[in-house]
Formats: sequence, structure tokens, C-alpha cells
Amino acid sequence: MSKAFTRENDEAEDDDDLDNSPKLPIGTKNYITPAGFRRLQAELDELWKIERPALVKTITWAASNGDRSENGDYIYGKKRLREMDRRIRFLRKRLENAAVVDPAARGICAQIFFGATVTVERGDGLEATYSIVGVDEADAGRGLISWVSPLALALFKARADDVVTLRGPGGLEELVVIEVVYREIILAGG
Repeated sequence: MSKAFTRENDEAEDDDDLDNSPKLPIGTKNYITPAGFRRLQAELDELWKIERPALVKTITWAASNGDRSENGDYIYGKKRLREMDRRIRFLRKRLENAAVVDPAARGICAQIFFGATVTVERGDGLEATYSIVGVDEADAGRGLISWVSPLALALFKARADDVVTLRGPGGLEELVVIEVVYREIILAGG
């Protein structure tokens, strides 16, 4: 094997400790919507089939230029390759452990579970709508909340007209469930 593709350091890397990756509770399934699964699969395919081969080609070219100690293309390429391989391992684990749940297939259900789109009235009288999605799909700014978030946990098993209590940094807040529907959830870029 070429020296260009061997590990330069022996530091242990934890695939699940990526700084920006959401954590799953220990011993739970990785619930995800079909759109979320497709998005993770597309990212894996892009990295594995397109970006990684191009990067390996660049590293091979840079290694053939001689002195690697001051070769920016080589040094940066190796670092980027390690990061990319770590992300590929992470995505493969997530997809391997995924439990795909299609909210649109659930049909009519009065209770709130994974995949529900819920409209609530907050204590200040304003209404807000949230869809309960997987940890890799969450985007609070778009109303997509992780199923392990405090809000989702407070809402689980509630029905329309139920009052739930959310414990937040500002104290307790009561939410009134207005509507519960199960429909396809569209993700940005998915």
C-alpha cells in the first residue's frame, strides 16, 4: 500500500463524536423519515462515489511530487480524507441503524407520535406548528423538531385539545394541542 494512504497519527477517532452531529439516546433506534433517509443516503453516495475518488486522485498526484513535508496539496488532502472517511463511517452507521417511519402511511391517528405534524397554542396565544422528525433531520427554524427534544417528549401521546407542560429554560409553559396530522414531511434539500 502506498505511504500516501496510511495513517499519519495513531490518535483514536470516535466516529460518533463529530462536533456537529446530533446524538441519539443510548439503546434507541435511529427513527427517521423517508426524506431524511434519502438525504443521508445521497450525502453518503456523493462522498463515497464522487468526492472521495477525486480527493484520492489529488493526494496521489501530490504524493508523486516528492517532498511531502511542505506539500500543501498532500497535507490538506490527507486531512480532508480523514475527515471524509470519518463522515462516511458515521453515515453508514446511521443508515444501518435507521428505522424508517413514513408519517404519510400512518393515516388518521389522534395521538402524537414520531412523524406527527402538530399545531399548538403557546402560552402567549400564538400558534406554532412542529413536525416531529429524526435527530439528523431536525431544523427548529423550519419547525422540524427531533423526537428526543424536550418539546417532542412533552407532546408525545397527547391528543387535540390536550394541555401539555413544557419545562424550558424560562420555567414551565403550558401548550394546548390544536391539531395532529400525519403527512409527508419535506426537508430542505431533500
